[in-house]
Amino acid sequence: MKATASRESGPDMQVHEIQRDGMCELFVTHAGAGIEGLEPMARELMADWGTEVVCGECFTGPLTGLERPGAAALANLIDLPLTWVFGGSGGDGLGGVHLRAVSGGCARMLELDGVPLGMLVEGAHADEVLLAGIHCTDVTASRTEQARASFERIEEGLELAGMDYSHVVRTWLYLDDILSWYGDFNGVRTAFYTERGVFDRLVPASTGIGGSNPFGAAMMAGAYAVRPKSPGVTIEAVPSPLQCPALDYGSSFSRAVEVTMPDMRRLLVSGTASIDPDGRTAHRGDLMGQTALTCDVIEAILESRDMGWEDVTRATAYARFAEDAGVLERHCAVSGMPRLPVVVAQNTVCRDDLLFELEVDAVQAR
Repeated sequence: MKATASRESGPDMQVHEIQRDGMCELFVTHAGAGIEGLEPMARELMADWGTEVVCGECFTGPLTGLERPGAAALANLIDLPLTWVFGGSGGDGLGGVHLRAVSGGCARMLELDGVPLGMLVEGAHADEVLLAGIHCTDVTASRTEQARASFERIEEGLELAGMDYSHVVRTWLYLDDILSWYGDFNGVRTAFYTERGVFDRLVPASTGIGGSNPFGAAMMAGAYAVRPKSPGVTIEAVPSPLQCPALDYGSSFSRAVEVTMPDMRRLLVSGTASIDPDGRTAHRGDLMGQTALTCDVIEAILESRDMGWEDVTRATAYARFAEDAGVLERHCAVSGMPRLPVVVAQNTVCRDDLLFELEVDAVQAR
């Protein structure tokens, strides 16, 4: 096993380093950081580590005193594929930034009409595309039309790298006012996946969560795609030992997906909440109970692939209410779970009786 290193650059910042064949990957999580911290963080990564930032995610509360056109202009000033999601509030342990950076691999920006959609990273064993901040450019269209257009824009970004939707292994989907149209959104996704033959091959892992954005779009998306270059690369869906497949109750995503290459294994665990083996919400009204079950489910997925919490390189937790921002920290203290590289955001989960959701990425160098 190659060396995997991590360090803390302050009480709220964690950096995980993965050494691969001819490439170094860095995963940076800065809890509590805002949009203004992105560029200084990117400069620090380039200066201290000699890396290039390939994508970012920023979770903040709604911007006060700044109209949406101004917020969109600010987002466009950051020359980085960026998913910027508004939650119910910021501060008090909520919000933060995830950055991913690489050195050694050849990284190329993917731009459409002058807008950065993502980065292509050409590695020794596979080409990988990370798309961020994808949304429909016509925010006057209906929500379902915008959702469809967002999936099509993911395709456009992939085409810039010579890929198509068959290469997608993970998506992140942030829906404004999610509870009012989640069923309609699922219909759009299912129809799109049927047309593209997704159900005949790998169904991507995914997070579908509530959240608005600076552009006023109904949906903002991100995606991760992999094109193998050697027979040593495998991509497979990973079932949850403690939950039924999400497809059983009409949500078109896999519980997790594992990407295995000669130099690393990457496990992408979908947004996970307190759902029992029959697909029903468990521990209704019990925040700590929901959090504990969520973590148990994720831990079982990790262990099924010979991984553990120590392999997590990025995590995002979603609390329904701002006052519950510290629930994961409390659970870790009680259960003995290690501290995760996590950003906690206040965002609505896809069911009105779900109070907490957690997603994680885990990596092992080989």
